[in-house]
Amino acid sequence: MTLDKQLQIVSEKLSGELVFDNLHKSIYATDASVYRKTPTAVAFPKTIEDIKILIDFSVQHNITLVPRTAGTSLAGQCVSDGIIVDVSKHFTNILAFDEKNKTITVEPGIIRDDLNRFLKPYGLFFGPNTSTSNRCMIGGMVGNNSSGSTSIRYGVTRDKVIAIDALLSDGSKATFSEISSQEFRKKTTQDDLEGKIYKSIFFELSSKETQDEILKEFPKAAIHRRNTGYAVDEFLTSNLFGGEQDTVNTAKFLSGSEGTLAFMTAITIQLDDLPPTHSIMVTPHFTSVNESLKATITTMNHNLFTCELMDKVILDCTKNNREQTKNRFFIQGDPEAVLMLEVKADSKEKVEELADKLIQDLKDNNFGYHYPKVFGNDIKKVLDLRKAGLGLLGNMIGDKKAVACIEDTAVDLHDLPEYIEEFSAIMDKYQQQAVYYAHAGAGELHLRPILNLKKAEDVDLFRKITTETAELVKKYNGSFSGEHGDGIVRAEFIPLMIGDRNYQLLKRIKKAFDPNNVFNKGKITDAFKMDESLRYEVDRNEPEINTIFDFSDSEGILRLAEKCNGSGDCRKSPEAGGTLCPSYRATKDEKDTTRSRANALREFLTNSDQVNKFNHKELKTVFDLCLSCKACASECPSNVDVASLKAEFLYQYQETNGYSFRSKLFANNAKYNKLGSKFPTITNFLTNTSLAKKVMGVAQERTVPKLAKQTLDAWLKKTNQKDSEKTVLLFNDEFTNFYDTEIGKDSITVLNALGYEAEVLNHEESGRSYISKGFLKEAKTIANKNVELFKDKVSENKPLIGIEPSAILTFRDEYLRLADDKKAASEIAKHTFTIEEFLSKEIEKGNITSSQFTSSSKEIKIHGHCHQKSLSTTNSIFTMLNIPENYTVRIMNTGCCGMAGSFGYEKEHYKVSMQVGEDTLFKKVRNASKGTEIAASGTSCRHQIYDGTSKIAKHPITLLKEALI
Repeated sequence: MTLDKQLQIVSEKLSGELVFDNLHKSIYATDASVYRKTPTAVAFPKTIEDIKILIDFSVQHNITLVPRTAGTSLAGQCVSDGIIVDVSKHFTNILAFDEKNKTITVEPGIIRDDLNRFLKPYGLFFGPNTSTSNRCMIGGMVGNNSSGSTSIRYGVTRDKVIAIDALLSDGSKATFSEISSQEFRKKTTQDDLEGKIYKSIFFELSSKETQDEILKEFPKAAIHRRNTGYAVDEFLTSNLFGGEQDTVNTAKFLSGSEGTLAFMTAITIQLDDLPPTHSIMVTPHFTSVNESLKATITTMNHNLFTCELMDKVILDCTKNNREQTKNRFFIQGDPEAVLMLEVKADSKEKVEELADKLIQDLKDNNFGYHYPKVFGNDIKKVLDLRKAGLGLLGNMIGDKKAVACIEDTAVDLHDLPEYIEEFSAIMDKYQQQAVYYAHAGAGELHLRPILNLKKAEDVDLFRKITTETAELVKKYNGSFSGEHGDGIVRAEFIPLMIGDRNYQLLKRIKKAFDPNNVFNKGKITDAFKMDESLRYEVDRNEPEINTIFDFSDSEGILRLAEKCNGSGDCRKSPEAGGTLCPSYRATKDEKDTTRSRANALREFLTNSDQVNKFNHKELKTVFDLCLSCKACASECPSNVDVASLKAEFLYQYQETNGYSFRSKLFANNAKYNKLGSKFPTITNFLTNTSLAKKVMGVAQERTVPKLAKQTLDAWLKKTNQKDSEKTVLLFNDEFTNFYDTEIGKDSITVLNALGYEAEVLNHEESGRSYISKGFLKEAKTIANKNVELFKDKVSENKPLIGIEPSAILTFRDEYLRLADDKKAASEIAKHTFTIEEFLSKEIEKGNITSSQFTSSSKEIKIHGHCHQKSLSTTNSIFTMLNIPENYTVRIMNTGCCGMAGSFGYEKEHYKVSMQVGEDTLFKKVRNASKGTEIAASGTSCRHQIYDGTSKIAKHPITLLKEALI
């Protein structure tokens, strides 16, 4: 019987899923590390019984089993040729909460920040705070013994673990927790696998010689970030093993074991009280990294809550990221390093005093040259800038990347400056400009060489630099794995770091827990080679891929996909804010993440044997639920623009497989609307019949948008505007022209009333419908015609402005990839604005004042269009609608509405579309008080709001028109 047949049989026994198709195997072949292994299958268990079945199957067939949560591991912990068991979809529950004792029991798939949102009303939180906290999960944090930016105050995950329920390698259940020495001895007498484990630990660690060897070779006890190997040193506090305590917590031993010893099903953790409410972030600037590290020793005398570092390499990466440029507000000049030092207190006066003392201490010791203080909500912006560091490194253009291999070293804080000096000498020897950032206060910097692992010579450097750094860490008695774990990249060096005798001890303990080597084979013990199973074939011939879109800004479409380093920002929950990634939020399926789309495209473009490398049904599947919202172009730190990747894929795939009737219908929407607008009443009746919807493939629950009785073009021909010296070019997009004529009229009315003449040229449609359906040849023709028309007419004094965001923003986005005249397209883009952007700029210049508008009161809540949030800003809507002096305006923290052009109308996408809307938008609209106006600039957004809430949203320009006096 074939393995696939056996997998099919076991899948039928599960209440969850077991899949082994090429798509899932390809998207689970990588994590956030440099490694790639194609798994045998991927499981999504729903119950503990499911996991037991999988363990039994793995034992029978000698297949390793790898637990996985968010898959953001940097060392290759989740990469395997075995069965990947993804618990992130179903094992997400809170099982018990003890407010009095400040403990909580959770399943391993609950997200750290989601847990803290639950705990906040009780004044509690889970302290360890990784840069991935909005998507990383407690199970992964325990598996890696994660630390993050708060470890100097709240410790590491191991410090918080109270108990772990787990399945052992024979499928039996066990609970690891704090027990007395007597209970420990009793367990050694059990005649089962759990008993054998306790007996082995007792036998191995009772030896005084073994205890001495551990104390001699393991990292300094002062280094609280130490993950190298298994935490056998945790046992030495017990009086069973030479210590003084009458208890021992075996759960702490599992923390950091990377799923190699047991399969966790429930975790009980200790919680902390929320920190003081008043905070100040002091962000001193330095002329060198070394100076900042010496300063760190001084700053750590100030009872800090955060002590983080960013160097110039990381800071420079933030300059070109749409989202993070907003968070650079506190940066002055071009510092070589910046520290982020947070002090907290229970009063404003006290926290000011703490911050001033910190700054004075730095000045007294001649550390730093600029000492900005950051307050309130701006502190989160600073921390977000720091948290984005990992992903931003993936934004480097080309094949050279900042490689995770030595990024997890931790030494004693007082050793840090000297250690970094010696490390820098290693980098200089290899002519490397390393990257320095992260947890300076904890003695850990995330150091990364910049290498091209597609080239053999750099793979050789990869090993040499890692080896020499390991030797340097050992010299300082540090930990080679501080918080990111051993995985594949560092496990090979464990014998060097803790000595071969201790390493053999770890192997024996692993054997006791897992005699058949079921759990995560090749990690920690019997390690895989650190320079094999890399994500890219070494010295390969780069695939040549011709595209319609110009991807030269990323050196081609393949390298754009390769910019995804797996950091998983696209897996954050709706409550985390932002928009990325709406379809994943709706389905909770990894295949619907930005990461999976980029990874799948990379996989098939690299390894396809098809003449047309895009011609794979797996790619069609993975892109199917992408809403082209563009959130990935800004919120993804690596700026992996999947909307553009999808449009190119659709074009390439359809060129081989043909274009469907529905795709042609939607793509040519403007053409058909031109015909239908001659008899709008008849057209509107026919298109909303059940039969028409069935023919068009539209969900029966939807109302097809109705054509206006008069197009805006027709109205303009009969309308005379007042002459004005101030003229703007108004883009009459295809949505406004045929559907939203009244909004077009409102726009011209407002512009005229405020002293601007709106000139409308005989231009082409925007091409948005063609782009979204992959008709890129047609879109390119349109782009070229519009660029040719506008190139000598658009200027700083005569900007091009638009009403529908998705249409006007093509000039700032896709036209730059489509137009042949790049120079002209770029110049037009500089002077192209949404109507809200234009008016808000005029307000800021003082050209528009409140005296021109009503003094009546009104409350308005804004939902921003996805493209506007990604490529523009919703702040301009806020500024524009705040011009009436008594208007109260708020921007709702909403993600994608879920309509996304034609997506939400398509029958097979209707449910996902409505779920996306439900995630963050509908509930906020429903909860708006009576009389509150909802502003939404997108035509799709307004239709979706109506379908989801029965409330009418208005374009912001209509609300402004209503406010004119």
